[in-house]
Amino acid sequence: MHSDNGTAFKGAANDLHKVYQMLKSDHAGREQILQFCAENEISWHFIPPRAPHFGGLWEAAVKSAKHHLLREIGNTNISYEDMGTLLAQIEMCLNSRPLVPIPNDPSDLEALTPGHFLVGTNLQAVAECDLTEVPDNRLSHWELTQKRFQRIWSRWYPEYLQQLQSRAAKGCKSPVTIEPGKIVVIKDDNLPPIQWPLGKIMKVHPGKDGVVRVVTLKTASSEAVVRPVARLAVLPVPEKP
Repeated sequence: MHSDNGTAFKGAANDLHKVYQMLKSDHAGREQILQFCAENEISWHFIPPRAPHFGGLWEAAVKSAKHHLLREIGNTNISYEDMGTLLAQIEMCLNSRPLVPIPNDPSDLEALTPGHFLVGTNLQAVAECDLTEVPDNRLSHWELTQKRFQRIWSRWYPEYLQQLQSRAAKGCKSPVTIEPGKIVVIKDDNLPPIQWPLGKIMKVHPGKDGVVRVVTLKTASSEAVVRPVARLAVLPVPEKP
């Protein structure tokens, strides 16, 4: 397990080590749990202090969220409660982002997200009304916080899809190809926060020059959705060494 040198992570590492020592001793209750935990100790690796660039992908996501948060808030005065709500919603967005396809069943349209490591499944949220174009003086206290959240999402969402494309290109030994069986994120400019429509490429439609610009997708609601390749982001699947 890798992380920065935050005090919360340091404390978690110490607590896990205490649990490991307890289960390794003769006082552990269940032999099966004892054997599994003793053989699979969590080894915690810390990046150097004051060196977030060592964090790679997870620090890049934090940097992107901070960038858009600062652009949206600027010099505006914001209460502690509003900031806490806004940060929690931004955290929800980051933890809902698709990482790689889950290869349990070829027919499934599900991607692994950070939320799977936290709650075991995708994160869910109730969609709010679009408030991005409503003047601030017409909004209630809660609605103003939601407007800020929605504006941050509208900026961060397309940026993350671009990162997905670059990761797919770096993670594969060969150039990314559009072919049947690939799992993609379907770009939609009007999506509410933490909505990631996924599709599976069922058929490609190459042009006269042999270049694929249009594909037919299978989605959760339809068996045949036609979309241009320019509106798709392929989930990266690194090749096995």
